[in-house]
Amino acid sequence: MQLSTYIKDLLYRYECVIIPGFGAFLTQNESARIDTETETFYPPGKSVSFNRQLQTNDGILANYVAAVESCPYEIALQKIRNFTGTLSLQLSEGKTITLKNVGEFSLNSENSVQFVPANKENFSRNSFGLSAFTSPTIDRSAVDISEEKEVVRILESKRKSSVPILKYAAIGLIAITLGGFSGLKIYEGEVEKFNYAEKQKADVLVENQIQEATFVIENPLPALNFTIPKQSGKYHIVAGAFRIENNAHKKIKQLAEKGYSAQLIGVNRYGLHQVVYSSHEDRLDALQTLRTIKRSENKDAWLLVQDLNK
Repeated sequence: MQLSTYIKDLLYRYECVIIPGFGAFLTQNESARIDTETETFYPPGKSVSFNRQLQTNDGILANYVAAVESCPYEIALQKIRNFTGTLSLQLSEGKTITLKNVGEFSLNSENSVQFVPANKENFSRNSFGLSAFTSPTIDRSAVDISEEKEVVRILESKRKSSVPILKYAAIGLIAITLGGFSGLKIYEGEVEKFNYAEKQKADVLVENQIQEATFVIENPLPALNFTIPKQSGKYHIVAGAFRIENNAHKKIKQLAEKGYSAQLIGVNRYGLHQVVYSSHEDRLDALQTLRTIKRSENKDAWLLVQDLNK
């Protein structure tokens, strides 16, 4: 299984990619920047880091593996467990593990997992097709003052020669304007009379159409009232998260047949449709139910604390 390839693909789409039981890759957007010392321009990008504390399965990686390898979700999850088991064993033996185009893992002197990003891949979709480039400083030399004066003299001479032509053109324009002014006033008066007559005709026509279209409903239909069940409780036992909404509804149907009050509580920040076994007002009640489900139904179920009314 090419897990490093799958992780790389997901880092383009999500800010957090969790390897269940091992840790999470986090990305942070970075703006375009300029290195003034090397005169190099860098496009927008994403920095990648690793958090060992985030190990709870959110379904993103497992669902992606299942989709790419055309296998059931449970099989994809087992493949990930096998990978993390091998990864942990190799780290304990002092080996450095490389995930291609993602980064390297190793153990430090305190036996803590260290991650060094590869920095070869730009995971920002805003910079697709862009690469770093170097642009030398532009040399702006001073303009020769003598050349500027010479240009000014040429323009002034042309301007002086054009003054008589503009004078005669202005005299001709005034004569034409005076000749046509009286005719223009007569034409404007006729246009105003015509527009006023047409406006009166249009007003009468609109009034007649409004009267013809006015009617009264004698027996109006009764208003329809719907009662929509509302999910209550902020402690939710998550059964799974699905990229395709239709798959989420199939899961709800399966759980309902087993007697669970399963429901869809919405889409999380990763674009996945979340299905829950049940929701609870009391935290202890939710934890007891979660413990039972983990023993008998699904050991990957987890507790989500979220107020759906906000």
